[in-house]
Amino acid sequence: MFKKRKEFLHCYGAFAINGALALSIGSLLPFISETYGIAYAFTGLLLSLHSVGNLCSSFLSGVLPLFIGRRKSVLLFSSFTTIAYLIILLTDWIILLPVAFLMTGFSRGATSNFGNGYINEIAPSQPAPMNILHSSFAVGALLFPIVTILLTSTGVGNWKWACVIMIILGILQFLIYTSIPIENDRIKAKGKKSTDLGFLKEKRFVLTCLTLFAYLCCEQGVLGWLITYFKDSGLLSSAYAQLMASILWIMILCGRLTTAYVSKKVDYRKMLRYMGIGFFVFFMITLLSRDVVMITIGVMGFGFSMAGIYPTTVSGAGDIIRKYPLAWSVMLTTASMGSIIMPSVMGMVASKFGILAGMSTLVVSITLTICFILMLTSNSNHKNNSDNAVITQ
Repeated sequence: MFKKRKEFLHCYGAFAINGALALSIGSLLPFISETYGIAYAFTGLLLSLHSVGNLCSSFLSGVLPLFIGRRKSVLLFSSFTTIAYLIILLTDWIILLPVAFLMTGFSRGATSNFGNGYINEIAPSQPAPMNILHSSFAVGALLFPIVTILLTSTGVGNWKWACVIMIILGILQFLIYTSIPIENDRIKAKGKKSTDLGFLKEKRFVLTCLTLFAYLCCEQGVLGWLITYFKDSGLLSSAYAQLMASILWIMILCGRLTTAYVSKKVDYRKMLRYMGIGFFVFFMITLLSRDVVMITIGVMGFGFSMAGIYPTTVSGAGDIIRKYPLAWSVMLTTASMGSIIMPSVMGMVASKFGILAGMSTLVVSITLTICFILMLTSNSNHKNNSDNAVITQ
């Protein structure tokens, strides 16, 4: 019992640090951009490279354990957090920043892959531990902007101390993985995997991929650019812009817990429609408002509405994922392209037409998300698979 409790606590701690890492990108980017005089287009590239690293490590951290074991694999990638922030803190070479942001993505993806897989292994078919795992991510995510506010309140240049904190957290995460009691460290391939691509002919699968692609365009665009938008547009002070990021994640946490509870009683297709409408309405309130109160209401509603879209959409294709082994990999890759492409698009538009124009490009993605949700949920020829929700960070 003590050993299992230790395994849970180690995974939760590492995942909380991963949440801090995920939010550190958006929180520190305005300060990094200002310090190094980086244009919006280059800023967008950095965000996209973080997403590229996240996607690549999700696959590589699943393959490497076959050769070097899970512990060495996750230790390798988790060390990138410390290395990346050392680069950001110590170098004056802008050319090294893309390398650093790519490394943060590798670390984030590997921790997510390990945490989800390990919790599912030691607590199979138990939703509570998995919910706690992802709640710990949200806790780390909402705390980091608050820490940034406290550090920069006495001087903008103090953002570098936030990098020091991330270096320390990276070392702590590394130490967590060295001490976690991992059984079956060397994963063995389980037989010959099916290469059946029949899922590509499924209309529901294609619409699911399109929905997730459009949604991740919005999600990564907001998480990466929100603080920069509020700060550079002059709508909010730097401190309040950081606070908005914490408020957003508080509402995402509330939304996830609410969705998990309501999904037991309400058809997931109806839930998706309501979430899609809220997603659009509250984003427009956020984008068009010039009043602090209305902006805050918009961010709160936006975070609450967006929280359950990804896992609920995936749950609708749960039967396809179980039937075709390759379906999840294709779905994940297709969807993740949205988080890679959109930040760069926003950066290029912002460089040419201003930060408001860059942020406004998300209206297109959100509109597409709603359209795909409506097409997806209009198909009534499949059962409710809400119990099969998959949540990834």
